[in-house]
Amino acid sequence: MIDFEQFAKYSKPGPRYTSYPTAPEFNDDFSADDYEAILKSQDNNRKLSLYFHMPFCRSACYFCGCNVVFTSKEEKKERYIDYLLKEMQILSRSLDTSREVLQLHFGGGTPTFFDAKQLEKIIKAIWHTFPNKAQNAEISCETDPRFLTQEHMSVLAGNGFNRISFGVQDFDEKVQREVHRIQPFDITKNAVDIARNAGITSINMDLIYGLPYQSLESFGKTLEKSLELDIDRYAVFNYAHVPWMKKTMRKFDETTLPSPKEKLAIMRHTIDFLSSSGYKMIGMDHFAKPTDELFLAIEKGELHRNFQGYTTKGGADLIGIGLTSIGEGQTHYVQNFRDMNEYETAIESEKLPVMRGFMLNNDDILRKAVIMEMMSNFKLNIKNIENRFGIDFFDYFKDDTKELQIFIDEGLVTLEKEFLRVSETGTLLIRNICMPFDAHLKKVPQELRRFSKTV
Repeated sequence: MIDFEQFAKYSKPGPRYTSYPTAPEFNDDFSADDYEAILKSQDNNRKLSLYFHMPFCRSACYFCGCNVVFTSKEEKKERYIDYLLKEMQILSRSLDTSREVLQLHFGGGTPTFFDAKQLEKIIKAIWHTFPNKAQNAEISCETDPRFLTQEHMSVLAGNGFNRISFGVQDFDEKVQREVHRIQPFDITKNAVDIARNAGITSINMDLIYGLPYQSLESFGKTLEKSLELDIDRYAVFNYAHVPWMKKTMRKFDETTLPSPKEKLAIMRHTIDFLSSSGYKMIGMDHFAKPTDELFLAIEKGELHRNFQGYTTKGGADLIGIGLTSIGEGQTHYVQNFRDMNEYETAIESEKLPVMRGFMLNNDDILRKAVIMEMMSNFKLNIKNIENRFGIDFFDYFKDDTKELQIFIDEGLVTLEKEFLRVSETGTLLIRNICMPFDAHLKKVPQELRRFSKTV
């Protein structure tokens, strides 16, 4: 049974650990030449995961922390497609694009803000450039239900897409008005029906708690409505209020945001409600049916985490394509330009549009393995880490494990000779529990840590 009172006091700024080291450590010393050299030297037996950023939206959702471009002009989208295709051509000079593709994901922005013909042009170019699609490939698209048509779905399903994620956030009309995203339930239901009728068997819904004017009662109604759609997975995120990074968040009257106590009550109800409705909790923000491969993977200790969230597809090099996309390999991270002009200028110069990146040293690689296993599977096989890296875990991490003592004393973590295990309550504090192993974070005073709060 989760002890929520125990949970609440640990709220403080902390990384979400979609990477280690985290994005604030990326630097502009990492160049396009560095990236090209890495791509040429990669093990061609390793599989590929492809991420395409589709940055356009018609208007701003004020809660959104994504990198987006607001436009209503078709020519901007057409122009962007041309640059995506050119970027793939430049990539193919350094990257062996015949490697097996295990995962393809369209993120945004709003991928389905592109029309069906535009999407098909992009997808055809992808499979022309990367022809070796794995038989069990996970091919997914983030979708705004307000911008999904039967034509979109025919293109996606017809080109092998097998997962759809719908952004909903909240069905309450007052909340929707405040966050500048009017999306009646019927629109979402219609979008889900379109996906189901096209044969999509894995549908995710994103919800956010902590938004203006939300309450335990209102969010409870959103959860009840969502059950009518028979969703396969939920991602229920704690709203990250970072107005120093996202200007649209400054539009909120902060007095209308739920208090920490109210957010805690919403979280408690969400876990109880979805658990009693047949879903299993996966980590700090995901829920899935017991038959879903995410849940089966965590039971086997085979869940993985990257910039796209939780996945069962590990052991692949992530190639980020498009404006602001992030890529990841065994020893590096790389991010494309955020500014469209800089992105286009680089490609026109026949260079990969690299803005910044990070080269991992041996300590980073070790700590990444520890943190990512804990974030994904909520336990750590200490013997495996020792054998893989040739270390004595308790000697190497003697200072870090001392910092874990507070969690051990409260029963959130057990630390034994061969395993570190996280309790049920501890899984909700996994960001906090991983922070002692973050060597880079320790160099930053707590008052200067510009992250969302862990609770």
